Amino acid sequence: MSSKNPYQQYESDYKNLILHPYKIMLFFLLISVSMIFLGVMAAYLYQRSTMGFEPIRLPYIFLFNALILLSSSYTLMLAKQAYLDDDTERYKRLLLLTFLITIAFMVIQAISWKWMLDTGILSSIGKQYIVVLAVLHFVHIFAGLPFFILFLITAYKRMKEPMSVLIYFSDPEKKMKLRLLSVYWHYLDVLWWILILFFTFNFLIQF
Repeated sequence: MSSKNPYQQYESDYKNLILHPYKIMLFFLLISVSMIFLGVMAAYLYQRSTMGFEPIRLPYIFLFNALILLSSSYTLMLAKQAYLDDDTERYKRLLLLTFLITIAFMVIQAISWKWMLDTGILSSIGKQYIVVLAVLHFVHIFAGLPFFILFLITAYKRMKEPMSVLIYFSDPEKKMKLRLLSVYWHYLDVLWWILILFFTFNFLIQF
């Protein structure tokens, strides 16, 4: 008769669950966020076609910020791989680096808004859509920060003694939460690039 240790049993229980509640919540969250952004983008296209305002050329700082956000996705991907490889120090460093890159993105985004306000770029209706979508994106990054900070604090707090490190890396719930956090972060990255491409193509296409 085979026996499993508690962690093997715990992991087996998670594998037997087709849809975990956390996964369901994240799924509906991403659907809801997508619908909000699609609604605002559709409103922009409708108003542009009916009111005939000039298409928007995005400030270059938005593209620069898109590259920063892309780098945060990359470092989080590396952090996830370090977790799977049981590389404690690398995992903690990459988590911290991802957090700092995300903060840099938010600071630069706030600076870009101030610059746009100071230069009067937001005087037209079309250009105000940039701020609406950028603020919505900013809010969803900000909403995810508490969960990221909790992950970061837990990693640095529990990864000190060999036994606590073993427990941390063998915890299937931690693996699942890290995977869901990664999905959310990558989604926000993809969403930002979609916005960049959306306004770029709208600028290039005259109608």
